[in-house]
Amino acid sequence: MTIGFSCGVLRSSLVWKSRRLGLLQPSSAHGWPGSQGSSSSLVVKKTMRVDIPVDKYPTYNFVGRLLGPRGNSLKRVEASTECRVLIRGRGSIKDPTREDMMRGKPGYEHLNEPLHILVEAELPVEIIDARLMQAREILEDLLKPMDESQDFFKKQQLRELAMLNGTLREEGSHMSGSVSPFHNSLGMKRAKTRG
Repeated sequence: MTIGFSCGVLRSSLVWKSRRLGLLQPSSAHGWPGSQGSSSSLVVKKTMRVDIPVDKYPTYNFVGRLLGPRGNSLKRVEASTECRVLIRGRGSIKDPTREDMMRGKPGYEHLNEPLHILVEAELPVEIIDARLMQAREILEDLLKPMDESQDFFKKQQLRELAMLNGTLREEGSHMSGSVSPFHNSLGMKRAKTRG
């Protein structure tokens, strides 16, 4: 996997000058020791790229594994690392027809590149590298193809999806041979209800 960094030095400089002039207060929202009330806490923006190995595993659903049910897996990575995670490149748009239509348009230049992940962070200089490395480690674990029968993460995602859809059945539930919701354990039909 290729990993690269790009630092927003100009932006960092502007943030630093704005704080020094009193136009921008130091960020205490992150809850980091040393950042609260400290005017020396320089906020920088960095971007890291993680390539997705679609060439090695062309049939593996990396995008689905990264996103998880309703995007929740990716949201958890973002929340735990305070980084923004973006899936970019060929195959990043679900509808191939729409992807072909958008290719070449401004803002969609990434569609000409192989599938990859961009991780962006705008954090105090003391912690930004650690947060980016944490995000990279989590994402690299998600990008390791596994046999479905041994994939605990996939099982958790499927369980979460069933919970979200209201179709979760606990393993210990006493169901008859029929999985129809219209049959009880005695094999008798339930009364139909409206609503």
